[in-house]
Amino acid sequence: MEDLEEAGQDKFLFKKILLFNYLVCLLNKKQSFMLLAMKTLLNKLTLASLILFTSVALNAQEFQGKAYYFSKTPMDLGTWGAKMSEAQKKQIAARLKNRLEKTYVLTFNKEESLYKEDEKLDAISGATDSWGKNFTPGEQYKNIKSNEFLQNQEFYGKQFLIKENLSNLEWKMGTETKQIGKYTCFKATCKRPVFETSWWTFSWNSSRNNAVEKKSDSIKTGEVASSEIKPVEDVVDMIEVEAWYTPMVPVSQGPGDYWGLPGLILELSVDNTTLLCSKIVMNPEEKIKIEAPDKGKVVTKKEYKEIITGKMQEMRDNRGRRTRRR
Repeated sequence: MEDLEEAGQDKFLFKKILLFNYLVCLLNKKQSFMLLAMKTLLNKLTLASLILFTSVALNAQEFQGKAYYFSKTPMDLGTWGAKMSEAQKKQIAARLKNRLEKTYVLTFNKEESLYKEDEKLDAISGATDSWGKNFTPGEQYKNIKSNEFLQNQEFYGKQFLIKENLSNLEWKMGTETKQIGKYTCFKATCKRPVFETSWWTFSWNSSRNNAVEKKSDSIKTGEVASSEIKPVEDVVDMIEVEAWYTPMVPVSQGPGDYWGLPGLILELSVDNTTLLCSKIVMNPEEKIKIEAPDKGKVVTKKEYKEIITGKMQEMRDNRGRRTRRR
């Protein structure tokens, strides 16, 4: 009787063991299924991430746009202005409108940009300002990846190609913000040598100042030759630049040769001239091709300045000789 009871207990225990093993098998199958499901989901997420990353990379490569700027420079007549009537001032302002108010187009992508003036007909003569064109900046190309700056310049029919590295602008980032159109902008400032902001222009005042500086330098050199006095270090005139940029357009570009901020520069103030962006067209339907200029005699900014200064002095001397002959 006891043997039968033990046999019954053994059968009951065996059934329990079988049931336990069955449950373990079910659990293992469930875990395997869950692991498989998780692996499948992970693969799908990885694939989705890869597609997203590829899409973003492609968009970054195709990222391009156009920014339109207009500039305003107040008319400075100096001491002559005090002797003029309001009617005369208005007449001169009308004649100088194309030089005081200009429009520009900046074509850009993630790495390159091309900045050029949108030329307008003269309000008085109905022609372009051919004389003033000799002293205005030509097309300016920047490549922030290769650190390259190129600028086309035409001076009295002769083509020059200014080629240098991009200027190193040491921006000071501010916390001030303002709205320009629909874009939130942040303020940044830097200081630049005056020469860097006006090397393509010419004035007799600057020419006289350069002549005085050279004469002074030669005197100092003579003094140094006859004594052991150390030469005085050159003092570089600096000018404050104020920029407003927007991270909403994530390109390190701006008008002219300005760059290096974490967003497109929409407003720029240099001396008495202000450039303001009036419109931005992002990813236009027609694909933009940015080509670096490659025509003209290759020179540096300093070499170009010396060339036009020498040419202007030569023209003045020739005119003076003709006047004396009469």
